[in-house]
Amino acid sequence: MTNRRAVVWGASGGVGRAFVEALVASGEFGTIYAGSRSPGDEAEGTVRPFAFDLLDEASIAAGARSIAAGGPIDLTVIATGMLHDGQMVRPEKSFAALTADAMVAAYRINAVGPALIAKHMIDALPRARRSVVAALSARVGSIGDNRLGGWHSYRASKAAMNMVLANLAIELRRTRPHAIAIGLHPGTVDTRLSAPFRRNLSSGQLASPAESVRRLMAVIARLDESSSGKVLSWDGSEILP
Repeated sequence: MTNRRAVVWGASGGVGRAFVEALVASGEFGTIYAGSRSPGDEAEGTVRPFAFDLLDEASIAAGARSIAAGGPIDLTVIATGMLHDGQMVRPEKSFAALTADAMVAAYRINAVGPALIAKHMIDALPRARRSVVAALSARVGSIGDNRLGGWHSYRASKAAMNMVLANLAIELRRTRPHAIAIGLHPGTVDTRLSAPFRRNLSSGQLASPAESVRRLMAVIARLDESSSGKVLSWDGSEILP
């Protein structure tokens, strides 16, 4: 049995669940921690569930402490995120639709939450071998690639998360030089998040969670230390800031 360990924060979502399943199927990890707001109580095989609330730093810290107690973590996947939330948070088509509450909600989920997970996971990363902290990003978080506008809160919050990852990469180079911090764009995935926005997709643009994660796992496998701080798409191409 391998002694490598992985953790998925946001394991109840479509992509997060697919990551857990892919990590189990790979056989490369002896322990896989699966975090969600309401996990099951019982471990199953190599999977160890734990509870956390992305909006509660104390619960993130407690989850990270319990994970670190088992030994260093080789792969951390942050599979959390929000594009819409019923009627309160919707992708804006114009600045007239902006509200402070919706912007703050997007930032808390898409930027602040991942930053706090990274904060509390740093001590669990090994010092003497490769490790990866991968957070789900989005192409629309790229300022240089923004040609359509709109979706103001989501774009801005993902751009903020990308900056968090860039800063994390700089700090890790000093404290854990073999660690890689990376943003991953999964493409358009067949999940609840993308459900209202698929009408204009051409054939082949929508990937299943399993297919998306298969591609992202291949990207993770090819990462080296020079990749740290970047955002990569599901095909391995770099998404510029």
